Amino acid sequence: MKMKFAENLKIWSLISLAIIVIGLVVALTSGLNQGIDFTGGTMIHIDMNKTYEVSQIKDSISAYNLDEDIIHAGFDKTEIIIKTNLSLDNAQRMEIFETLKNDFNLTDKDFLEAEQFGPTVGKEIQTKALTSILIASLGMLIYITLRFEIIYGITAIVALIHDVLILLAVYSIFNIPINSSFIAAVLTIVGYSINDTIVVFDRVRVNVRKMRKNSYAEIANKSLSQTIVRSINTSFTTLLVIGSLYFWGVDSIKEFAFPLMSGIIVGTYSSIFIASPLWAFIKDKNKKVNYKKA
Repeated sequence: MKMKFAENLKIWSLISLAIIVIGLVVALTSGLNQGIDFTGGTMIHIDMNKTYEVSQIKDSISAYNLDEDIIHAGFDKTEIIIKTNLSLDNAQRMEIFETLKNDFNLTDKDFLEAEQFGPTVGKEIQTKALTSILIASLGMLIYITLRFEIIYGITAIVALIHDVLILLAVYSIFNIPINSSFIAAVLTIVGYSINDTIVVFDRVRVNVRKMRKNSYAEIANKSLSQTIVRSINTSFTTLLVIGSLYFWGVDSIKEFAFPLMSGIIVGTYSSIFIASPLWAFIKDKNKKVNYKKA
């Protein structure tokens, strides 16, 4: 039984649209959970000398109402990083440390560092991230257009936008903080996803020459049938590596691994169910229009 990838484009699109709409509704009602990298705030890095539960540390500093995020750091997870969107001056930071110092028998040398981020830094990160994605997308569009044709480039960029929107929706739905690790992961995913899409498009181009009498939907189905095992296997082996980092890595690594895992799954989905079926849909539509004109 042959899988009808192209003919079911509406189904695949509705699945993606539903996820994006749910994420948009959640974002509009509750707002995106932006991390300190975007909103500005304070970061305090402390060596606790042993591993404590996050709940223990939160209980210790609960009186300050920081609405903080606490992650473990260091090879043996004995260090903690406290992040809050509040701008704390030096006296306030030291007051928090003194509380932890008394509750966990710390010394002055255990206070490793503290940084304060202004909102302008967050805006600069957002601007540079958007600029990077736009430049990368434009470069990819030019490259794919020169190597294939403009319709290949357009559908590939649509698939990339789809991947970013789905990833944002996942972060919105599950209220995961968006930080600089998310931006780095998005840029990595854009490159990974386009590579997967080009592999499929290369097979499509070969089959276009061989299957001149077939519809573009049939060509897309044939091409995807020939490459789907390769795409899934490549993504699966990549997920094994990143998954091990997520489940056994420190919290800072998990912040980077989670969007990578999500993006690889979404990128594989879009390469198979969005990019090529959309290409076939546009080509068949153009073919019908040209036939009617003739």
